[in-house]
Order: sequence, then C-alpha cells, then structure tokens
Amino acid sequence: MNLSRIRRGIVKLAKPGGMSHTPILMGLFILLLVGFAVAAPPSPISTVAPTARPVPMRPLEERFIGAWKLVSVEGNSPVRKVDYDHPSGLVVYDRSGWMSVQIAIHGERRPFAKGNSNGTMEEKADAFDSYFGYYGTWTLDPAKETITHHIVDDTYPGMRGKDNVRWYEMPDANHLVLIPTEDGKGGTINRKDATYKLTWERIR
Repeated sequence: MNLSRIRRGIVKLAKPGGMSHTPILMGLFILLLVGFAVAAPPSPISTVAPTARPVPMRPLEERFIGAWKLVSVEGNSPVRKVDYDHPSGLVVYDRSGWMSVQIAIHGERRPFAKGNSNGTMEEKADAFDSYFGYYGTWTLDPAKETITHHIVDDTYPGMRGKDNVRWYEMPDANHLVLIPTEDGKGGTINRKDATYKLTWERIR
C-alpha cells in the first residue's frame, strides 16, 4: 500500500476545486494509517542467543584458568585410604567459575571380562574404588592461600553440596600443588603437618 500516493490524492481533493470535506478526508487518511500498521507483518524476533560474557577474573584467578594433568601424588589422604599406583588425572578450572576433576587411582584399570554391561560385583567394586571425580564451582581466598571446590556432584553421593578446601602453591606458571586441608576427623590439619599433596602440570 502506497501511503504517500493516497495522502497526495486526499490533499488534492481538499484544495479549492476539489472536495470540501477536508476533516472527513483527513480522518480517512488516519484510519488508513492505522489499518496499515495492523496489517503490516511483525518484525522478526531474533532467535540468536546473546553472547556469553566471561566472568571477570582477578590476576591470581587467571593463573588457574585451564586444564592441568596430574603428575605426582605425595603422602596419603587422611580422609580415606587411597592406594595410588601410577595414578593419572585431570583438573579443569574454567573462566565461568566452574571446575571438574577426575582421577584414575590405578594406572592400569582392567575392563570387565564380559563387557561394560555385564560386570560382576567384584569388577564393579574394583572400578569404583580405582576412580573418582566430581564437579562444581571454585573460589579463591588469597589471604589464606586456599582454593575451594564447591561440589555439585561427586562419585561419592555423600559429598554432594560439600566443600573441598585445598591450600595451593604455584612454583611456576605451569605447575600447581594442591594440599587437602582435612585432618580426617572433621577438622583442619596444620599446614606444616600436611603431607598429602597432589602436583599438577598445565596442559599447553
């Protein structure tokens, strides 16, 4: 619909020698405008999701961002007995504030003899005891030199909603040492007495 042409026609009729019903004609023009607005197709709605913005990070937090592979384990966990034997693992700290960690306690983990869906109770127990992991969010406390993993879900259901607090050391830009703070009795061990340490190397 060409509204410009309609308006010019109405103005021409309203001039001397044309029709003398100017108010009526102008009213008609307004009605045409309203009708055009109603009939016009709606503007398309964007279905593109807004670009995610990274969470602002402090310089110290930036040093943790990335993926780290387990290179060594010293000492034993005071919380539960873990028989490490050539362990491997991965911990990831994301800019979004989320993290995850996976550790294979034994370097050689045997597959189920009759396939993944047909493991015996013994095979399943061995698989469970030789691997653990969890995911959640993470925060730093520079004053205490601790990093806290706020667990959302864990291999062990009883760990859901709990916090794993670790002292951290960064000998250089590519190595991270995490030292669990638990004493195994529901309290915190003195840092100078902590012997359980996991060393990670940045994956580049």
